[in-house]
Amino acid sequence: MDNHNQIPSIIDDFKPHLAELRSRLLKALISLSVAIVISFTIANRLIEILTRPIGGTQRLQSIEVTENVGVFMRVSLLSGFTLSFPIVLYQILAFVLPGLNEKEKRWLKLLMPLATFLFLGGVIFAYFVMLPAALPFLIGFAGIQTIPRPMNYINFVTSLLFWIGIGFEMPLMIFVMAKLGLVTAGSLARQWRVAIVLIAILAAVITPTIDPVNMGLLMLPLISLYLFSILLALFARPLKK
Repeated sequence: MDNHNQIPSIIDDFKPHLAELRSRLLKALISLSVAIVISFTIANRLIEILTRPIGGTQRLQSIEVTENVGVFMRVSLLSGFTLSFPIVLYQILAFVLPGLNEKEKRWLKLLMPLATFLFLGGVIFAYFVMLPAALPFLIGFAGIQTIPRPMNYINFVTSLLFWIGIGFEMPLMIFVMAKLGLVTAGSLARQWRVAIVLIAILAAVITPTIDPVNMGLLMLPLISLYLFSILLALFARPLKK
C-alpha cells in the first residue's frame, strides 16, 4: 500500500522537471525555426561562398528542374541548424547543469567552447586547404572535362566540411576518455604506430581523392592533434611517480 501511495508523490516531484524540459525544448525549436528563416535570406550568399573553391556557381550546371531549389533548401536548413546550435546547446546545458556538481559544471563549461573551436578549425582547414587541393585533381582527372551538378557539389562540400570538423574533435574525445580512465598519456605515447595507421585509414576514408598528397594534407594536422591529445591526457590524469 505504501508503494502505491508513493507513486503520485513521485509523479508530482517530476512535474516541475517535465515542465522545464518542455520549456527548454520549445525554446530550442523556436530558435531553430528563426535561424532557418534567417538562413533563407542569406542562402544565396552562402551558396556563393561554398562554390568559390570551384570557381563560383557559373562552374556548375543543373540538369533537373528542381535541382536549384533543392540546393537552396539544403543550404538553408544546414545553415539554420548551424546558427541555432549554440542556443540549442545552451538549452540542453541549462537543463542538465543543475544536476551536476561544481567540478562537473566547470569541466563542461570548459569543454564546450573547446569542442566548438576544434570543429570550426576543422571546417576552416577543409575549406581553405583541402578543397583547393582536391578539386583541381578531381575535375581534371584522366583529362576528362567535368561540369559538376549543384546538388552533387554541395553534398560533397558540406559532407567534407562536416567530417573533417568531426575529425578535429579527436583531442577532446581522448581527453574525455582519459578523464574516465579508459586511456592514459603513457599508453597513447606507446601506441603511436597504431595511431598513425588508424589516422591514415581515417584520412583515406574522409579524403575525397585517392592521391597521397591530399591524404597527407589531412594526416599531418591529425597527427599533430594526436600529439596534442597526449598532452591533454597527461593533464586529465597525470602519471603517478
